Amino acid sequence: MSLREQVQHVWMMWSRKHRERGSLASRLTPHACRGTAGFTFIEIMVVVAILAILAALVVPRIMGRTDDAKRTSAKVQIRNIEGALQLYKLDNGVYPSTEQGLKALVEKPSIGVIPKKWKIGGYLPKLPEDPWGNTYKYLSPSPKGDYELTSLGTDGEVGGEGINADIANWNLDKD
Repeated sequence: MSLREQVQHVWMMWSRKHRERGSLASRLTPHACRGTAGFTFIEIMVVVAILAILAALVVPRIMGRTDDAKRTSAKVQIRNIEGALQLYKLDNGVYPSTEQGLKALVEKPSIGVIPKKWKIGGYLPKLPEDPWGNTYKYLSPSPKGDYELTSLGTDGEVGGEGINADIANWNLDKD
């Protein structure tokens, strides 16, 4: 008997003996492992169906909130600019004129009433754009108060209703 035949014979005897006991050798045979590897097609399809149902429920709720989030962001930015305008007035006694604009919060004005106590470094690091990429409109003095600060909203045009409505410092609490 060759060495190979002897090894096969010993393996057969050992595995037969241990297979009856339910040992590791019986679990290592190729036919015993065949059905346990991986997921079935049906299991994968059930998971995909569950994910699709969850996406169908969650995505519309998230997608409908982007306009609300942008409007809230515009309100927060207007409040921040108002804070900078208040500091400007405390230092200089007046708000920047319409001609000087919001740029007076970033750079010392060179036109109109030149502020004598303008804060070095400015009152804002840079002029923010509204969430739709437009510049804020500034008017001072305004018929509605000392100044008017406005974002034209989603449509970028004066007026509008709903998501297209303008957002101004004098109507922040109406929404």
